[in-house]
Amino acid sequence: MSFPLITDWYFYAVAAPAVLLLGISKSGFGTGFGALAVPLMALAVPVPQAAAILMPVLLVQDVLGIAAFRKDFDRVLLKFLLPWGLAGIVVGTLTMRLLQAKWVAGIVGVLTLLFLAQRLLFPPRADSPPPPRWAGALLSAASGFTSFVAHAGGPPISAYVIPLKLPPLLFTATMAYYFFAINMAKWVPYAWLGLLDGRNLATSLALLPLAPLGVWIGVRIARRIDQALFYRFVYAGMLLTGLKLTWDAVG
Repeated sequence: MSFPLITDWYFYAVAAPAVLLLGISKSGFGTGFGALAVPLMALAVPVPQAAAILMPVLLVQDVLGIAAFRKDFDRVLLKFLLPWGLAGIVVGTLTMRLLQAKWVAGIVGVLTLLFLAQRLLFPPRADSPPPPRWAGALLSAASGFTSFVAHAGGPPISAYVIPLKLPPLLFTATMAYYFFAINMAKWVPYAWLGLLDGRNLATSLALLPLAPLGVWIGVRIARRIDQALFYRFVYAGMLLTGLKLTWDAVG
């Protein structure tokens, strides 16, 4: 039995940049930009279908990401973040059929913009304490939830990890391992919800050749960029993400 993939040229016009943005986000360099992938593809297909199509692409990119940074991640931080992120996936699984994806996107967008506003109005000092662990638990759970619904887990988790002031390489590697585990945990619930059908998987295979390209671009930049400039690009990605997701909710 063969499954016809999507042939609409407009779909691929928005899907190709989405896959590249996801790959770049796997390097940590454009962590905010990755959340734009599903909204971009949602210009051509429904949000749940866009999320399902991206699952195999995410798998390839996650494997490439952890291979590039396999020795550089923060094990202690990862052990703290992951259980809460997985709890968010459970909530997403139980509520996905009850929620409109645009409202989830709007919540992510508003929270992202509030975080950036707080950083702008109250910039952290060199001696600023790290965020409390309860905030890390809450934001990690929010990250797992929004990642499950719309692959938009980057902004919530970044809101906790960025203030920890990790070196770019350590930030990048830790996020790569975190999202590898989060995305692997989504496969069974996605199948249970009936999202991994033959047409979506066939379309995903057509997009797979683009998956390594975005990762390669991001990794090369992340290993060479100055720390201050690195975080400026992260903030820029989060700003665009916040504006786009909020607009999708109210527009």
